[in-house]
Amino acid sequence: MAHAVVHFEISGPDSGLLADFYAELFGWHMRPIPDYMLIDTGAGSGINGGISQSTDDERKITFYIETDDMQAALDKINLLGGKTETPISEIAGVVTYAVFSDLDGLLIGLVLAPSNPDQVFAPGPGAGAPVDWFEVLGADADRGRRFYAEIFGWQAKTEVPGYAMIDTGTSRGIQGGMGAATDHRSWATVYASVPDVERVLSRAVELGGTREYGPNPVDDHMQTGALRDPAGNVFGVYHHAPH
Repeated sequence: MAHAVVHFEISGPDSGLLADFYAELFGWHMRPIPDYMLIDTGAGSGINGGISQSTDDERKITFYIETDDMQAALDKINLLGGKTETPISEIAGVVTYAVFSDLDGLLIGLVLAPSNPDQVFAPGPGAGAPVDWFEVLGADADRGRRFYAEIFGWQAKTEVPGYAMIDTGTSRGIQGGMGAATDHRSWATVYASVPDVERVLSRAVELGGTREYGPNPVDDHMQTGALRDPAGNVFGVYHHAPH
């Protein structure tokens, strides 16, 4: 099967603080369920996510990759140098998932594909910022791409020095990029599309976050940036102007 990126997750020691931060910053809708906060971005596109309360002061943003054979995926991950961090777990009637670390120690999720893809909790319509890009930055870009290609079949479709646009092989979920970390800033995170990168980064600081970088021009039509939320997680933003 094709391995789509279908969900993102934000963790920190104060899930309520994170929920308020992201709701105010991006206009997202929060829906609490037992021991978790579901995020409906209200963007009508991209993927939805969730906020979890960490019990060990852990802070992370990750994304979840769909698979129809959790154990086979974990076996291959461990064989190729990754590590199972959270074994296959089930929330009855909701989801089956696991978490692994890749060759750079970055945490990535696995989620069991539903028998009916239409069951996936999709973003509703509205004015929220869509989460529609994932990114993995590691110490060795080529090594990282080979790792993910071997396990999930992901291929580079456009390459520039140190970075590649990744084709997950499916129109479901979101696409992303993989590259080499700069200044020792390795991460696995997601990006939201916003109308004004500078305005979002400034607002994030007002709400208790910090600016990681940006706005940085990619070309004449695109800017990127990244913030750290109040828990210290890196979250990306970008703006792509029409040609």
